[in-house]
Amino acid sequence: MDPGRPRRHRRRHQSRPHLGSRVREGVPRGVSADGTTWTRLAAETAGNGGADDWTSLSGKGRYVRVYATARGTSYGYSLYDFAVYGTLRGTTPPTGAFTVVAAGDIAAQCTASDSGCAHPKTAALAQKINPRFYLTMGDNQYDDARIADFRAYYDKTWGAFKAKTHPVPGNHETYDPAGTLSGYQEYFGAIAYPQGKSYYSYDEGNWHFIALDSNSFDQKAQIDWLKSDLARNGKGCIAAYWHHPLYSSGGHGNDPVSKPVWKILYDAKADLVLNGHDHHYERFAPQNPDGKATADGIVEIVGGMGGAEPYPIEQVQPNSQKRISGQYGVLKLDFNDAGYTWSYVGTDGQIKDSAPNYTCH
Repeated sequence: MDPGRPRRHRRRHQSRPHLGSRVREGVPRGVSADGTTWTRLAAETAGNGGADDWTSLSGKGRYVRVYATARGTSYGYSLYDFAVYGTLRGTTPPTGAFTVVAAGDIAAQCTASDSGCAHPKTAALAQKINPRFYLTMGDNQYDDARIADFRAYYDKTWGAFKAKTHPVPGNHETYDPAGTLSGYQEYFGAIAYPQGKSYYSYDEGNWHFIALDSNSFDQKAQIDWLKSDLARNGKGCIAAYWHHPLYSSGGHGNDPVSKPVWKILYDAKADLVLNGHDHHYERFAPQNPDGKATADGIVEIVGGMGGAEPYPIEQVQPNSQKRISGQYGVLKLDFNDAGYTWSYVGTDGQIKDSAPNYTCH
């Protein structure tokens, strides 16, 4: 018998069969999740042909079976009534819930004294949300990410919560005349290099976060590390973030350097990818590395409106669901042990876009 799939509740079953009077023995009761593999809960060896109540059985599954194996007479038996009673129980609210603020392309060379300077406004918004932590998707400091510029601009705004930030570098961090990522590494230190490299991972709740350096996606060392990291992961949900997006409706998207990484993440059933580089906000439907919409695909968000000059939308890509340009803001991401959702919040405090709730793969 299929009592129906328990969806947002659990059924603890009491079964009450009415058996024909000729069934005397061998009546196992079982429960199954798939109707194929059964777990025995109880057995009757001396039936009297009446109504039997089997209570306090401990089992969980979609299917319930009563299986008569021996006749009491030569002329057979019947099961003419079978009922399953249960108590509906509400699901336990998702545990491990936490909020993260994310943005990319942040600190232009300006300060709060300039009314057109956006990164002081996005920093104030991010701090007001008061998340568990912050993450950045690269191009943290413009134009060349020198240490002097980090101290003069980024540090005065987003630097207020540096200790709670998990950053990744963008292409502008490679322009430092002192050396690639020199100012970035000096400013963030072990925060950006917790495992001694410009890419790393960490866990929060049931989520595994992977921070990648897309400037070196063509280097085998990072790819090998990513594969090993995913193989060791014991969390149920996966989010990854880096600078260069594989998909974007702006002029800086569709960077093939990210495709091998997408393939690795897709094969590992990753859930979410966050990128910057294009200075607009955009969200995509779940898709595979080839850009085909699929329910088990990865959701990508472009969140490059942290403070740098906005870019226009140029060519809308397949699976793009929402695009916003010209309105600075941050991503407010809400995670729990089973899934996630997010909103794009403008510097005026208004929600500009809200995403559906997604369940982890």
